[in-house]
Amino acid sequence: MATETNQAGAPGGIRGIEVRSIDWIPDTERHGKVWHQGPLWFLGNFQYFTIPIGFVGPAFGLSLWWTILAGTLGILIGTVFMAFHAAQGPTFGLPQMIQSRAQFGFRGVVVALFAALFTYLAFNIADQVLLAEGLHGAFGWNANVVAIVATVGAALLAIYGYDWLHRMFRWLLYILLPLIAIITIGVITGHAGGVAPHTAYGFNWTGFMAQLSAAAAYNITYACYVSDYSRYLPRKTALGSVIGWVFAGAATPAIWLIALGAWLAIRLGAVDGLVGLQTAGNHVFSHLGTAAAFISAAALAATMGMNAYGGMLTTLAGVDSFRKVTPTRRARVVTILALTVIWFVVAKSISTSAVGVVFTSLTLMLYLLVPWTTVNLIDYFFVRRGHYSIIDIFKPNGIYGVWSPRGLLAYGIGFACEIPFMVLLNLVSLKSYYTGPLATHINSVDVAWVVGAVTAGIAYWLLTRNLDVAAEKSAIAESDRELHAIDVASERG
Repeated sequence: MATETNQAGAPGGIRGIEVRSIDWIPDTERHGKVWHQGPLWFLGNFQYFTIPIGFVGPAFGLSLWWTILAGTLGILIGTVFMAFHAAQGPTFGLPQMIQSRAQFGFRGVVVALFAALFTYLAFNIADQVLLAEGLHGAFGWNANVVAIVATVGAALLAIYGYDWLHRMFRWLLYILLPLIAIITIGVITGHAGGVAPHTAYGFNWTGFMAQLSAAAAYNITYACYVSDYSRYLPRKTALGSVIGWVFAGAATPAIWLIALGAWLAIRLGAVDGLVGLQTAGNHVFSHLGTAAAFISAAALAATMGMNAYGGMLTTLAGVDSFRKVTPTRRARVVTILALTVIWFVVAKSISTSAVGVVFTSLTLMLYLLVPWTTVNLIDYFFVRRGHYSIIDIFKPNGIYGVWSPRGLLAYGIGFACEIPFMVLLNLVSLKSYYTGPLATHINSVDVAWVVGAVTAGIAYWLLTRNLDVAAEKSAIAESDRELHAIDVASERG
């Protein structure tokens, strides 16, 4: 648990660059207000990426209202997982994924870390493709220049870290919220353009579940880093308050923009969310859509910074599982720059349409993360009930072991049970990349993630029936004493 001295005396560190990474946050450095979680996650979903999720249902022939219903249900389901993870931040004072050593083991956690790192990179790859295509379509800007500027900006925001991410998200939200609100009012009152569709839209289970799954995946994929942004909150923060602010902040804008995206796809025939937003807004009054499109793109670039920050924490946690990492500022910066190069190069090699990239990325992220999130939440709320030895999380020979068979087996069972039910489609051509043998018998309706969540959860619950939680109490008490000593030293120093 070695940490770099915070010479500036505040979490922002020298010149505002955050010092902490995968280490524990002492109580003396806990700061911020719980309501800050609301605008952070509101803007996290109140940007360009969310709009094309509303294109999924119409691509399968789903009507506007069925798309909105499926999207709403998916968001509500996904946000339940996400918001309950947020409660772990104040309790642990640790990044989300390093906590999973308690379920998977000091080195076994690399299984979950791989799923999380894939999520961060997939998001930023999809974001870069979206921004390049969207800003080129809306403003005619050079796609290569857009990709470079967005990538550099995201990397800088991630390097400056926690406090700057919170600030940037609040500033952008205050600007963007009224613009999108006015456009939405224009849609409702008929001033945003749009015509009755020539295509006959209706209901089908394949489209309904595809839309529901994409929406659920959107917020479930935040589960692997939601407590990264609540870990600086005071330890005594009411967990219900954290859950409530995160739930409201993440669910409200996602439901809103998915519904708007469905309208843009069906009534305007939009194939690009940013261009559709610009067109609808400019119908309401001149330049409104242009301003909204630009700020929405900036918000998406800021979200790329959030993903890069989470990816850095996950990468350092993975390396630390095999070779001790001193969590210095230099380690943070080098890791962020390495991840930036990877996602930029991969994104530039992708020629698939942006909407297709979004849908495929979300589906893969969902399959990988659902078994992990179920295991983690069951362990936290029902098995160990929030009582952990923080010190032992950093010890390869600690009470959680090097490889934890219970967590690893439960994850493996959940993921294996998903495979026969998986449905990976090319959203543009609606041709299958892969359809599981059991999925073909239910008309390619995607229920794989539901199967994965249920089987992983049941498996972990059964495997932990003989876990002697009481035997961990002495280690937890010793950990609390050591953490208190670190707090005292931090306060004096």
